[in-house]
Amino acid sequence: MKALEEKYLEGLSELFPSIAAASTEIINLQAIVNLPKGTEHFLTDIHGEYEAFAHVLKNGSGSVKRKVDDVFANTMSSRDKQTLATLIYYPREKMERIREEEQNMDDWYKIMLYRLIEVAKRSASKYTRSKVRKALPKDFAYVIEELITEKSGMTDKESYYNSIISTIIQIGRAEEFIVALCELIQRLVVDHLHIVGDIYDRGPGPHLIMDKLMEYHSVDIQWGNHDILWMGAAAGQKCCIANVIRICARYGNLDILEDGYGINLLPLATFAWKQYAKDPCECFFIKRAGQLQTTGDGTEYENAQGNFCYPVQSRRTGSRALSGIWFPEKKLSG
Repeated sequence: MKALEEKYLEGLSELFPSIAAASTEIINLQAIVNLPKGTEHFLTDIHGEYEAFAHVLKNGSGSVKRKVDDVFANTMSSRDKQTLATLIYYPREKMERIREEEQNMDDWYKIMLYRLIEVAKRSASKYTRSKVRKALPKDFAYVIEELITEKSGMTDKESYYNSIISTIIQIGRAEEFIVALCELIQRLVVDHLHIVGDIYDRGPGPHLIMDKLMEYHSVDIQWGNHDILWMGAAAGQKCCIANVIRICARYGNLDILEDGYGINLLPLATFAWKQYAKDPCECFFIKRAGQLQTTGDGTEYENAQGNFCYPVQSRRTGSRALSGIWFPEKKLSG
């Protein structure tokens, strides 16, 4: 036990070679412990739906909207708060639309920059300055740090900060700066992302989701059975390969294999043409919205993409089937 302690202390001495270094680290860690806990975001059953996944990441499942509400409370109308939140989610798209409607873009830029800076300040408030600095976009790191670390009520530097905003607009960098602020807010509102299973199958973009996760600042993944199926296929397990192809074909997503992973499916198409040329292949029909499905107890429902189904009256029992999200009920004829 003593030998183990000595080895541990020797390792620490390499990291902190002096009393001053060790003391500084202790002070730093103790201070961090007393900071508010960062928001942790849990997502599950993504099933290849990249667009929905990307949207949830952008808004932090409502975290961005809550930050806007916290900052502006009763000082801004609900419509203006929604506009600001949408700008944070989709800055480029929103500004493109605003340019078509707004007469004086310079004034609009100025107002939005001040508002975004306030939201960024609030979003950064629960982190150390070192952590915030690491999250800053490289192109505007110094300027953003100056603006979001400004203390309210200080008049000495007011003209300095106003000059920064005015210069950003004058040199034509307002839109890029707004994008940088919006992306910073998106990053700061979620400290850590947890993926709890099933990135793959059904939806058309699991490979895009994986690319996004590879770039994410802090994430851990609990693999689900659908993910493990794809791992097995990637490892060459024939049953897994067959099942992956079956599911992709079932949901009309064979382009995942071709475009996403560069797998040539021409041999498969040639095989299918030879083997099933005169077969209607009804069992291979693509699963589409509105297709009638039957549960184990005879309950019939209309299937939409993936887990999202229309609940309808069972012809046999009169009960309703529930799968995923409820949609408006549809009656079956006959």
